[in-house]
Amino acid sequence: MNTRASGTAALLAVAALTLAGCAGGDGGTGGGSGDPIVVGSVNTISGPATFPEASQAAAAVFEAFNEAGGLDGRTIDYKMLDDKGDPATATASARELVGSDGAVALVGSASLIECEINAKYYEQEGILSMPGIGVDTGCFDSDNISPANVGPFNDMTLTLQYGSEVLGLDDICILLEIAGSTRPTYQAAIDEWTEITGKKPKYVDDTVPYGASDYTPYIVKARDQGCKALAINPVEPDAIGQVKAANAQGWDDVTWLYLTSVYSENFAEAIDDAGAGIYVPAEFYPFTDDSEINADWRELMEANDIPLTSFSQGGYLAATYFIEVLEGMDGDITRETVSEALKGMEPIENPMVGTPYAFGTQNTAGWPIILESGTNAWEKVADDWLRIGE
Repeated sequence: MNTRASGTAALLAVAALTLAGCAGGDGGTGGGSGDPIVVGSVNTISGPATFPEASQAAAAVFEAFNEAGGLDGRTIDYKMLDDKGDPATATASARELVGSDGAVALVGSASLIECEINAKYYEQEGILSMPGIGVDTGCFDSDNISPANVGPFNDMTLTLQYGSEVLGLDDICILLEIAGSTRPTYQAAIDEWTEITGKKPKYVDDTVPYGASDYTPYIVKARDQGCKALAINPVEPDAIGQVKAANAQGWDDVTWLYLTSVYSENFAEAIDDAGAGIYVPAEFYPFTDDSEINADWRELMEANDIPLTSFSQGGYLAATYFIEVLEGMDGDITRETVSEALKGMEPIENPMVGTPYAFGTQNTAGWPIILESGTNAWEKVADDWLRIGE
């Protein structure tokens, strides 16, 4: 972990020196009164762990907004860049959008690393970011960044809380895939669970890699430790590999406590043997439930061939929130006025989430769902949101 963090810092330093002169552009003025309003996003679209749906969903929202006439005739020019999970590319992408393109805000981003890398730059340039999916630590501890989602750290607390307090599980073990410097934040999430419940993990392994070809050694080690349930933070392909590794070992009584990152129809279709059940606290209202709550989102995603996932829900909501704030503004649309409007916004309630959104506040609610063996389908296991500490 220290080696990876040091490598990230070195790459960032090189990129910062190389790109120091790139911060120019129009300072986020949004151009003239009839010019398009530039909005950007930095995303991990390629690499070991990808999140393409969030920015795709935001783009679909903005396209629909433009087709409906935009903001008094002004359209949104939405620019999506791929940081490839690479620190130097993430640095360059932010400077291109903010410095060269003159974006007034960043909306709908979903990156493995970019928040932590670019937070100080956003502060320096006076620009705010509303990620659709916040992933790294920087997304949740910067005054200039406020994601639409619960995030992996609160998600970890929620899944542990559900496992111990609702399912009554003992001997919960935690396996962590660590990107950048997220290890202390995951530990804080675990500690919060301990503070709430008085429970502690039986075993923690923070050496689990992203994108491993075989997760058998990690699964065997956890079983040998006497684990009865596993709380893990992978992306979908990794989770499939982990469950299948347990299947191959005949470990059919383990309970899986995953995060929203694995909640997809593709994951459900890939899993036949879910052990004692795979539980997830969905960060947004479960999209696999037939409800009018997700109707507008679903219709827009299907019309644009965007996968129905929690990632696309987050991107959709971030763009929707942004448009609502934009439509409530008077006067010039500039980076400064947009930032002022976002920081002063009234909380927006939406039935797709369990906590009203306001810039600078964090969602702390998830909806418990389960994937049982042989069903290949997610089902709700609660009638309301699960909230941290409740």
